[in-house]
Amino acid sequence: MKSVELLKSEVRGLLMADADGVPLGDRLALRARVSNVLADTAPLLSSARSDVLLEEIVREVDGLGVLETILADPEVSEVMLNRPGSAYIERHGKVEPLNVAFDAQQIMRIAERVIAPLGLRLDRSSPIVDARLPDGSRLHAVLPPLAPDGPCVTIRRFLPRTMTMADFGASGDAADLINGAVHEGWNLLIAGGTSSGKTTLLGCLANNVDPSERIVTIEETAELSLKQTHVVRLEARPANAEGVGAVGVRELVRAALRMRPDRIVIGEVRGGEAFDMLQALNTGHDGSLCTVHANGVKQALIRLENLALMAGFALPVGAIRAQVASAIDGIVFVSRDGNGARHIATFAEVVEPEHPDFEHHPLGVRVLAERRADSLEICCETRRRTQRRTV
Repeated sequence: MKSVELLKSEVRGLLMADADGVPLGDRLALRARVSNVLADTAPLLSSARSDVLLEEIVREVDGLGVLETILADPEVSEVMLNRPGSAYIERHGKVEPLNVAFDAQQIMRIAERVIAPLGLRLDRSSPIVDARLPDGSRLHAVLPPLAPDGPCVTIRRFLPRTMTMADFGASGDAADLINGAVHEGWNLLIAGGTSSGKTTLLGCLANNVDPSERIVTIEETAELSLKQTHVVRLEARPANAEGVGAVGVRELVRAALRMRPDRIVIGEVRGGEAFDMLQALNTGHDGSLCTVHANGVKQALIRLENLALMAGFALPVGAIRAQVASAIDGIVFVSRDGNGARHIATFAEVVEPEHPDFEHHPLGVRVLAERRADSLEICCETRRRTQRRTV
């Protein structure tokens, strides 16, 4: 009896030799074709075993192979293929090893299956790629020589379940305070570390925007799914296989200003687009939301200043700091505890320095709500004007 892998390899070889007879995209027709080839190749195979191999081969030829079964689990939020033979998943906020051995060819096949319809390129000359699966999940792949142990693929799942403030440990008056800030048109910065739930919380807060308002979302990879109907979604585009045609978040921020937005929602600021965002927030686009990587509320302001300086306009720190002071009203800091649970740790408002010299006096924050024990508790009243917009 041939080994399973040898048998699968022979079937794939026959299918490749008869490429015109392989109806990719039509699972039923492909299944019938593979069934015939499998019957000719291994006529003595038991019916039960043949059915299992049939499904595995169909998934590999026209899908993501065994990864499809893993992604079918709604509790899996992240898949990490570190290298051939090393795979992990995140479920319920905890990382656990995956009892499936992916070889280098399987990992490459998964990445190529995702990027092929998008016109992207992944090879030694272009060894890093970001792409989006049909369900909105995000794929990031790195190849040798940048990944010396073999191809590496990370898939951040798009989970369609609508999250609420309660899912982030905020309820009662504290939740009303943050939701009220969104309704009243505060420009909010959602800060946190990697995989802390920033984008998920961003979507949760954005869903509180009045349905009558026009929202323009800007993301490097589209993940947000808002319940409102008056939403325009913009997504950055990487360079094509020839290395041209890239459109970054910064260009999309500029384009959004010409689309008559009531609210601008930016998935993440991580470069010079921070400067363009500050310009937008200082020219009448109240109630906008965005995320940024940071380790705390004060650090979020410092990082935003540094990102704005990356725009390359050689402005003094004081000028950028003044822009931040007038643009950002509050910061929501979200974190993940040792058990994998994500929660809002701090909600603070931005406070301008009493001294008018922005160059030497950094911005401060006033903590309005802070996590104590197992809940988010209000600890201070806001001094900021309560209404920035009238809906």
